[in-house]
Amino acid sequence: MSGEVSETREREWWVPPFGPRRFRLLVGLSFYPYSLMNASYVVIGSLLAAAVNYDRMAGMALAYLLAVGVSAHSLDAMAPNKPWGDFLTRRQLGGLAAVALVLALGIGLYYALLFAPLMLPLGAAELFFLLAYNLELFGGRFHTDFWFATSWGFLPVLVGYVLQTDSLSLASLCGGLFGFFTAYVEISASRPYKALKREGRDLQAASRFESVLKAVVATVLATALMLLLLSFQK
Repeated sequence: MSGEVSETREREWWVPPFGPRRFRLLVGLSFYPYSLMNASYVVIGSLLAAAVNYDRMAGMALAYLLAVGVSAHSLDAMAPNKPWGDFLTRRQLGGLAAVALVLALGIGLYYALLFAPLMLPLGAAELFFLLAYNLELFGGRFHTDFWFATSWGFLPVLVGYVLQTDSLSLASLCGGLFGFFTAYVEISASRPYKALKREGRDLQAASRFESVLKAVVATVLATALMLLLLSFQK
């Protein structure tokens, strides 16, 4: 991996400017603003339910942080052209991905088997997309903006709602559309942003895409926080 690409990734807006390089890259590898955005969709879905079990909501949000923030991004970093893989070996990345995924699946299965069996097909779909998207299986057929928005935006909202109710509703589907379109904006802005940063050209345009990314992350997190505060007033 070239030093230039690695250097570019070290300067991403979510990478802390302090600490050893290995620590900064490990934090960067988690893509934590986007991972928190993904977990927020679970929170939003849960809070659309009439009655909310906050322990389940927090547990499933943690499962998504493990599955996406650790496992999915570790798998993504194993590809030969990815800029985070120079500080961890493929074996280390694979081990990190496997451990996080096993923990996430354990949490999901616990809640599904005890409280919400309808989560089982949703969880199976999420597992499929996690592997198919990040490993670019089937010739990269599922490595598209549409499937990204479906698996990282639409489905997590449904999972959050089903976790509380073991059912679907019009409200949950509308919430899923919110997740889909905000995730679609995020990935649509992320691709040109990464290309501009990688090539080191038109940094002004890259800055505009960065502003879009920050805005969509803030929108999703603020929506989850608003619904959480409102739920406390019920």
